[in-house]
Amino acid sequence: MEESPKSDPGKAGKTEQQGAEANVPKSGERSDQGNAPAPDHYRPDPQHDRDESNIKAPDVANAKYQHPILAQPPEALTGLELSEPAKIAAGVTAVLKSMEFSWKEGGLDRGTRGLLNMNQKDGFDCSSCAWPDPDDHRSVAEFCENGAKATASDADDKAAGPEFFAKYSLAQLSQMTDRDQNNAGRLTHPMVKRPGDNHYSPIAWPEAFKIIADELNALDSPNEALFYTSGKVPNEPAFLFQLFAKQFGTNNLPDCSNMCHESSGAALSPTLGLGKGSVTLNDIYDAEVILIIGQNPGTNHPRMLSALQKAKRNGAKIIAVNPLLEAGLNHFKNPQDFMNPLRALGALMGNGTQITDLFLQVRVDGDMALLRGIMKHLFEAEDVNPGQVVDRPFIEKYTTGFESFEQNIRNTSWQDIEELSGISRAQLLEAANMLATKQKIITCWAMGVTQQRQGVQTIQEIVNLHLMKGAIGKPGAGTCPVRGHSNVQGDRTMGVWEQPTKEFQDSLGKEFNFQPPYEHGYDTVEAIKAMYKGKTKVYFGLGGNLLAAGPDTEVIAEGMRKQKLTVFVGTKLNRGHLTTGETSLLLPCFTHADVDMQKSGHQMTSCENSMGVVSQNKGVLVPLEGQMMSEVAILAGVAIATLGERTNIADWVAMTENYDVIRDHISRVIPGFENFNEKLRRPGGFYLPNGPRERKFTTKNGMANFTTTELKMYQRELEPDQLVLMTVRSHDQFNTTIYDYNDRYRGIQGERRVLFMNAQDMAERSIKAKDLIDITSHFKGEQRTVEKFVAVPYDIPKGNVAAYFPEANPLVPISSVAKTSNTPTSKYVVVTVVPAHKTVGAPVEIRMTAEA
Repeated sequence: MEESPKSDPGKAGKTEQQGAEANVPKSGERSDQGNAPAPDHYRPDPQHDRDESNIKAPDVANAKYQHPILAQPPEALTGLELSEPAKIAAGVTAVLKSMEFSWKEGGLDRGTRGLLNMNQKDGFDCSSCAWPDPDDHRSVAEFCENGAKATASDADDKAAGPEFFAKYSLAQLSQMTDRDQNNAGRLTHPMVKRPGDNHYSPIAWPEAFKIIADELNALDSPNEALFYTSGKVPNEPAFLFQLFAKQFGTNNLPDCSNMCHESSGAALSPTLGLGKGSVTLNDIYDAEVILIIGQNPGTNHPRMLSALQKAKRNGAKIIAVNPLLEAGLNHFKNPQDFMNPLRALGALMGNGTQITDLFLQVRVDGDMALLRGIMKHLFEAEDVNPGQVVDRPFIEKYTTGFESFEQNIRNTSWQDIEELSGISRAQLLEAANMLATKQKIITCWAMGVTQQRQGVQTIQEIVNLHLMKGAIGKPGAGTCPVRGHSNVQGDRTMGVWEQPTKEFQDSLGKEFNFQPPYEHGYDTVEAIKAMYKGKTKVYFGLGGNLLAAGPDTEVIAEGMRKQKLTVFVGTKLNRGHLTTGETSLLLPCFTHADVDMQKSGHQMTSCENSMGVVSQNKGVLVPLEGQMMSEVAILAGVAIATLGERTNIADWVAMTENYDVIRDHISRVIPGFENFNEKLRRPGGFYLPNGPRERKFTTKNGMANFTTTELKMYQRELEPDQLVLMTVRSHDQFNTTIYDYNDRYRGIQGERRVLFMNAQDMAERSIKAKDLIDITSHFKGEQRTVEKFVAVPYDIPKGNVAAYFPEANPLVPISSVAKTSNTPTSKYVVVTVVPAHKTVGAPVEIRMTAEA
């Protein structure tokens, strides 16, 4: 290990100048990435250990009259204009929009400086999605439109300081739209809402730390506190956050993973031995067939389109599976091509690259049946061509459970497959024929799969497909769960998990000389239930917006109101900061783009992307004037104030003054991070060990495991007038952050309270385009209703509808979760839709907008 920065503070944040080819696995080669890490077997709490009681449905429609502080976005409409959905993603418009957002938010200098340093090897990591950066050459503009929006928002030169909060009460702030809250400016000073107050007011940092310490130390049990994390948090503060929670005495570490890719980890760990994907970016380029299931890369991971374009140019075929034909699944105009003289004219005048070769418009929750249909065809092809379709040598050497799986697939009827998926047997044969003779296969998926009722089992079927084809652990082949937030995968690696393994806790306890707790804590769903039922008293949120990200919005709001203390560490105002406990703290922190100067110099942090690359994050923008602190400094202040002599205060001080000290600790606690400080300084970072990538399956039996799943026919339980709702993002949002009211790829301008409906479903309900409607969800005999949405006819399977979150989140019942993973089923909500007997005319004036 390199010399510790404890003895050489001048090393802090310094980057070694090494060849760009260092530690870059090229397609066709598997350079040494270290030994496979310790198994991360997913050990879910048995169902009987979870709170299975049903929480009574809140009065969603009337909540606005019952509470002056709105937990839901205001119902005032902002003026809908409809146009034809786009068929081409990116292009000149994306470039112009990127510049517009960057210069409007951060100004010409800050905005441009932020963009040019984003995703560069000596710059900072985009705070938006976790799509990986190229190992070798990186463009001067290594960002996408939504990454530009996220960075522009971070670089905002407006301040939401004490004057702003003195001007607006919490109730007034809640009347703003989510866009206007975000656009109010950067949080610059620590603020407090004291008992009985209706405003946030300034507070000194020492007093804020004392309030937290006093409330935590007054609890009857450490398990009365919740420590929630956003995937935006880099590795170093994430490690400190879980360390503090465990030194305090609890594993109540719910995080956003519980609501997005928990189903991926639950499916991948017992089947392949690692709850992460197995491919690199270079594998995407080398694949022969790529399946994209339940994912919208054009909006949610736009830089993925560049990788898909390169794969297409190398001869890959792409199968897209989704209820909506999104622009990014159709055609792509790469903005980088405008700088290439050989491609500029074609990029400007033509339709760009056709991404999808075969589009399968699956019904919501029908992906599992679709996969079974493809595999059923493959088995039939193997019968006719023995040894040419199914990779039996791989199966015999590396797997178990094949016979039971094969019988299960063969026994599934074509009637069930076609009914549930909405895809014909002939279309499924076309997909199977594209896969039959290929082994370089990659399957990508996102929340369109993980948030289904059968999300875990659907991903297990994806693994089954790869195992029967031997399409894993070789160049151009493997599994690719596409993560959302920039470091959502890294936070779990750092130990932010309510179900930590004994191995991790033992190692952590040894390194820091304490006895960590071993009993499982609350995941996000269980944490919400615990808050609602009064089992917790302190909520500490490190980033994120649980109120807008979670299910059953009014249940979360009621739970927050029952807390003695709510603590929100953040960069900008969001709705979740307004529905508070008796006392509430709003603590401003740096973004990825901000320069973080500590005693030893300019600090850097690190993030882990979707493909297991850990790279540096070093801000370039001078923070706005104010009293912001780094996440590391805030957590150290809280830990020292709360734990006192129960912890090593000198170590917390040292970790704050020089983040390399944190990485020294991580290198001794977490397998794969040996020589962390040295490897992080390599241009482009380093790859973590990945067993499945090397055909080293660290499952309990040391084998890759086929799964025999049960196909549930949930659609047959629907009443005649019921529909199935899925929540989606607009193009002008990332996660819960709303940048504007538009979704140009789907033809939506000026409105978010919309419901995308099949034209036949609309006609059957006497609903016309732009009619106002009310939506009611149905779960276990209870109902939740949201009002004043606008009906929009759209190409979506009959019986399915779609709406944006967070506006539709109040319809998602807290107790409706995916089996095993406990992930909220935001992609399977049973609803009815009725006219509100009013049509949309002239745009309705917004109740209030921020003037800051």
